[in-house]
Amino acid sequence: MLGAVLTAAVTPFDESGGVDEAAYRALVRRLLDSGSDGIVVAGTTGEASTLSDVERIALFEAGREETRGRGTMVAGTGSNDTAHSVHLTQVAAELGADAVLVVTPITTSPPPRASGATWRPSQRWGCPSCSTTSPGARR
Repeated sequence: MLGAVLTAAVTPFDESGGVDEAAYRALVRRLLDSGSDGIVVAGTTGEASTLSDVERIALFEAGREETRGRGTMVAGTGSNDTAHSVHLTQVAAELGADAVLVVTPITTSPPPRASGATWRPSQRWGCPSCSTTSPGARR
């Protein structure tokens, strides 16, 4: 089980607009100390779609390091590009994510049978997946 309370951690940025990893690590520790069973890294709450792969993967690494032995780390690997999502899922699994959060493509509306292409690959790496949608983004 992933836990009862998983908090979608925001990504703090520094004054120059870069990811503030020290502040992120402090936030993760505070969330765990405050009763969260784990965190969701780079989920669908806002900034994930604007992070570079380098930034997102650095957050996965920091999240895994801070939660190891203390809580669950779910990595947000969703993308509008299925191949990109599969790549991020593989990286997250290799870094030890407890699960991945995959959003079906936001700006397109694939049929339900095709949506599985974004989350099924996580099974290759033994990483459970949680699927989500953003229906408000589709018009």
